[in-house]
Amino acid sequence: MSGCDGCNDSSCSINQQGNPQDKQFQMRQALDKRMCEVKNKIIVMSGKGGVGKSTTAVNLALALVKEGKKVGLLDIDLHGPSIPKMLGLEGKRPLADNEGIHPLEVNGLKLMSIGFLLASTSEATIMRGPMKHGAIQQLLADVAWGELDYLLLDCPPGTGDEPLSAVQLLGSGASAVVVTTPQDVALTDVEKSLSFCKELKLKVVGLVENMSGFICPHCGERSDIFKSGGAEKLAEKTGVSLLAQIPFEPLVVIGGDAGKPHVLEYPESTTTQALQKVAKAVVAVSELND
Repeated sequence: MSGCDGCNDSSCSINQQGNPQDKQFQMRQALDKRMCEVKNKIIVMSGKGGVGKSTTAVNLALALVKEGKKVGLLDIDLHGPSIPKMLGLEGKRPLADNEGIHPLEVNGLKLMSIGFLLASTSEATIMRGPMKHGAIQQLLADVAWGELDYLLLDCPPGTGDEPLSAVQLLGSGASAVVVTTPQDVALTDVEKSLSFCKELKLKVVGLVENMSGFICPHCGERSDIFKSGGAEKLAEKTGVSLLAQIPFEPLVVIGGDAGKPHVLEYPESTTTQALQKVAKAVVAVSELND
C-alpha cells in the first residue's frame, strides 16, 4: 500500500492536474510519490565544516537500523561526497531499471551519493545553484527508496544551496539534527544553522556535540582537548535539546577511513552508546509527532 493511498492533501502535486509537457511538474510529482513512502525526513547539518557531520550521519543512520527501523541515507554533499568511502563502497555503481535507480545497501541501510555516479574518486563536481537544486531533486525522485521509516540527508557545511534545496524539496514534514563541537569558533557558526532552521520553519530534533572529550585508546582517560560545555550553553540559549555528547575516539577516524563504521565495529563503546542515545531521541521525537 502506497503512502499516497487515501491522501487528500490538495497541496501535494500528485493530487493536482498538470501539463504533461511540464517537466518540472512531472519531476515534482515523481518526488512527492517517492517521499510519500518515507515517514520521517531528517537533514543532518552544521554551520561549520570539520565537526564530523558525515561520520555522525553514517553512524546515526546505522544506529537507527539497530533500533529496528527501515533507513535510507542520501549524501547531498555534491562537491565532497564522503559516504562511499566511509561505508567501504568506493567504485561501486547502483543498478537502474524501470523503477528507478536502486540504492546500494550495507547492513540494512539504503545508500545513495553522487559519489557512486562519478567516473573516479578524483573527479570534481562542478556546478552552481540551479544545477545543485536539480541534482538533489533527481537524487530524491529517481532513487527507488521504497518504504522507509527514516531518510537522512547528509548536507555539506553551511546554510547555502544544498541545505536550502533539501528543505524546499522535502517540505514541511522534514526536521534537522544539527552537529557541533564544543569550541566557540564552531558554536558561532552552528548557531547560524539554528537561525537558518528557524527562518525556514524547519523543526530541530536537537543538537549533537561531537568530539566532546578525547578518550585515550591506551588508558581510557578523558581529556577535553576541544573545551567542554559549549553545546550545553548553546542549547540553553536557543531552547534546543542537546541529544548527546559524543567523545573523540581515534577508532572512529580509523573506521571511517577503512569503510567500517564505528557503530558496527564497536557496538559496546562509549561512542556507540552516545550515538544510540541520539537514535533513541530521534525515534522518540518522531513517534511523538505521529
